[in-house]
Amino acid sequence: MFPLRDDQPRFSTPYVTYFLIGLNVFIYFFEWQLGLQSRRALEAQFALIPRYEVGLLTGTPVFSPVAALLPIFTSMFLHAGWFHVLGNMWMLWIFGDNIEDYLGHFSYLVFYLLCGLGAGLTHVLLNADSLAPTVGASGAIAGVMGAYFIQYPKAHVLIWFPPIFIFPVPAWLMLGYWGITQFLGGAATAMSASQQTGGIAFWAHVGGFTVGVLLIKLFPQRRGRYRYGTW
Repeated sequence: MFPLRDDQPRFSTPYVTYFLIGLNVFIYFFEWQLGLQSRRALEAQFALIPRYEVGLLTGTPVFSPVAALLPIFTSMFLHAGWFHVLGNMWMLWIFGDNIEDYLGHFSYLVFYLLCGLGAGLTHVLLNADSLAPTVGASGAIAGVMGAYFIQYPKAHVLIWFPPIFIFPVPAWLMLGYWGITQFLGGAATAMSASQQTGGIAFWAHVGGFTVGVLLIKLFPQRRGRYRYGTW
């Protein structure tokens, strides 16, 4: 199931969404041209490693508090491969513009970062012993998707079911289904060793989505924007 586009109109230019997409692709291009040893050193410093974060709470920090906490933010801008970064940016492209349109540029950026923070903390709490480096913007983007689920449930998303089926589905159905699969995936990893060896950070997705659902009603709608997009 792959989303192609949505039909929810927007009434402003999503500059922050464009910036985030460009920044993530640029950073991954930098990662991609590094040698294997340099890339591993980069991940060791800037990827999210749950056991290092938990070490701060248990009194056995591996790094200084600043160096240990920084990856909660920097990991949002690192990716494991071209498919990873392009897939994430495609989802941000589809859903981010409407949430930016609703919140306004600065509030949207704050919202995005808070969703990423919530996703990272959820991943740490539910994978406390893991030494697997975690990277990716998907937790923050999951928050954007959660906000879209609340704000635009009646919008339609054009879905491609390979190899040939293409048809629209309500946003609440597509995003609700996605959220449930992430929860089930997280429950499955909790009963296996995959959280120690890497893979999809399902709990980060669940945490980000949940934070997005909750925060979108706490953030004020941008001033001057009316229900139907007039100014």
